[in-house]
Amino acid sequence: MRILKKSSLAGFVLLILSLSCASHMAAAEDCWIGTWVSAQQLTEPRNLPPAPGLSNNTLRQVIRVTLGGSQLRVQLSNAYGSSPVTINAAHLAVSTGGSAIDPATDRALTFGGASSITIQAGQAVYSDTLNFDVIPLSNLAVSIYFGQTSADVTGHPGSRTTSYIQSGNAVTATDMASAVKTDHWYILSGIDLWLDDSYACVVTLGDSITDGRGSTTNGNNRWPDNLARRLQADPNTAKIGVLNQGIGGNAVVSGGLGPTALKRFDHDVLGQNGVRWVIILEGVNDIGGSRSPKVATDLIAVYEQFIEKAHAKDILVYGVPILPFGGSFYDSKNHEAARQEVNKWIRTSDKFDAVIDLDAAVRDPENPNRLLLEYDTGDHLHLNVAGYQKMAEAIDLDLFK
Repeated sequence: MRILKKSSLAGFVLLILSLSCASHMAAAEDCWIGTWVSAQQLTEPRNLPPAPGLSNNTLRQVIRVTLGGSQLRVQLSNAYGSSPVTINAAHLAVSTGGSAIDPATDRALTFGGASSITIQAGQAVYSDTLNFDVIPLSNLAVSIYFGQTSADVTGHPGSRTTSYIQSGNAVTATDMASAVKTDHWYILSGIDLWLDDSYACVVTLGDSITDGRGSTTNGNNRWPDNLARRLQADPNTAKIGVLNQGIGGNAVVSGGLGPTALKRFDHDVLGQNGVRWVIILEGVNDIGGSRSPKVATDLIAVYEQFIEKAHAKDILVYGVPILPFGGSFYDSKNHEAARQEVNKWIRTSDKFDAVIDLDAAVRDPENPNRLLLEYDTGDHLHLNVAGYQKMAEAIDLDLFK
């Protein structure tokens, strides 16, 4: 894989400041750094919580953090709700698999000192700081006992992780053997750690390929997960977390599922804590769903906006050429021409701080408009577990050192 860097990149990295941390020219100071996030959207009807539903019941959700620490806070979101959501109680514990937790680690979350809180429509809240030992790349369980909830549910449908709904108050239950299972996340939107400013994170902004369609449910083997494992395994990058801001079916400019990347960039990238890098791999749904001859030009114009906004916050922006979709339902002569136009700009414009050429890493060298067969789920658009592993392996960790 070929990576193009600006000649000034090494010097620029030394000047990077975290969004939520003090200047690196001073002594290290503590600040909030993201360790896990879930891109939020209005949950579609087919992905709403199954019976018995959220109201007056307990939802246990399992997430995998990327960084470790000893103090954290949890964010809950009602950003797309049409009415308030009441949290009667919320607990955090170490997950031991499935719906089970280690009861010795179970801790109650508080909000302004209270065990309950009502989140107004369109709002999100942070819990109070909680002393809790977090191991990098470990699984945590967040259990929420709800009061009344909104009919319009804020969530992340493409969790690729099983959640558990138990009737009544079960926030401290060691296991939820009788719970209803659902492979979606709801309300839970992020976890930050209180760390010194030598820590940072990278946001991966994308669609279903970043969200992990084709990965294993509960396997945590999306390409951002694999990147997080690589970063943790290298002592030079072990202080870097990964925040996956992929939404399945998402588009950059218009259409698609969830808020467009254009609408969510400020929140999902600039609004995250401790971000120093963003990797952008998105645009295939714009191209595949468009008949406009201007789709490539429109995408490029928005990429330029992203770069300008990120640079204003001292965030480095890495561009990824759009991956092949030959043989898929998006395949057409005009769509492939648009992909090639966008990819040529990504590779040659020198607008990005680096180009991570994952297209070159996973395409068929004999038929470069198609994914290599061994990385193809069969729909010729999404990658399988081996493909996501290859994507992560093709990223030069020197970009984060």
